[in-house]
Amino acid sequence: MAERGIIIGIAGASASGKSLLANTIVKELGSKQVAVISEDSYYRDNSALPAAARSQINYDHPDAFDHALLIEHLRQLQAGEGVNIPIYNHTLHIRETQTRYVGPHSIIVLEGILLFAELLLRECMDIRIYMDTPLDICLIRRIRRDVIERGREMESVLIQYQETVRPMYSQFIEPSKHYADIIVPRGGENRIAIDMIKAKIRELLTNFSPNE
Repeated sequence: MAERGIIIGIAGASASGKSLLANTIVKELGSKQVAVISEDSYYRDNSALPAAARSQINYDHPDAFDHALLIEHLRQLQAGEGVNIPIYNHTLHIRETQTRYVGPHSIIVLEGILLFAELLLRECMDIRIYMDTPLDICLIRRIRRDVIERGREMESVLIQYQETVRPMYSQFIEPSKHYADIIVPRGGENRIAIDMIKAKIRELLTNFSPNE
């Protein structure tokens, strides 16, 4: 195996369980050689726009992300270099001035809605996993997350879902499923899928660093 970082991409609809799957896998592996990065950190910085204008942006379209920066960071991580990852404020729709440093890891678990929608981004990944969760479940989870965790109004969450989230899912996210190596049904609590992915990562870790 080449001595470079392995990147595992987890894509799927908003609130499909991507973060839960990624964090569960890393927690249960208990290895310091595995780190999680979210595509959400790479939303473009729109702090120059008024708050009203920022709230009208289509955040489910590929253009909302700085994928060029994400690709640059992934390549640096694969080369054994550390990167400073942006921190995004979902309530204000801006990037924070602080960043989060991530050093070289044997394996990077990358999660996000549009990871498979762009060729250059897909080519950075060694394994691609798609979360195939029913959309009604995703909507319920999204409402809970945005209202409780991000302090948004229920009405604005539903309007955004109807106007951009669902249409962009149909246009970009669902069609990208055929690029996946593994399709996981029933969300991030699918124990069989979790155990299979953990077993594969352990194999990769063993090959990468026999002493881990």
